[in-house]
Amino acid sequence: MASKSNESGQKTPPLTAGEKAKVGWYVARMCKRGIASETVYQGDLEKKVDRIIDRARARAEKNAKKK
Repeated sequence: MASKSNESGQKTPPLTAGEKAKVGWYVARMCKRGIASETVYQGDLEKKVDRIIDRARARAEKNAKKK
C-alpha cells in the first residue's frame, strides 16, 4: 500500500491510534466551524494537526535511524 502525500509532496508518516483520534477530532471541529460560517478562523486547529503530523514524522525518522 502506498503512503499518502500531502500538498508539499511529503509522505504522511504512520500515526498511532491516539494521533488518529486527535486528528479526527480536530477535523470534526473544523467542519463544525465551517458549517457555522465560511469566514471563521480555523488556523489554530490547523496548527494543532500540523504539530501532530510533525511529531509523527520526527518519530518515524528516529525509528528509521535505529534500524
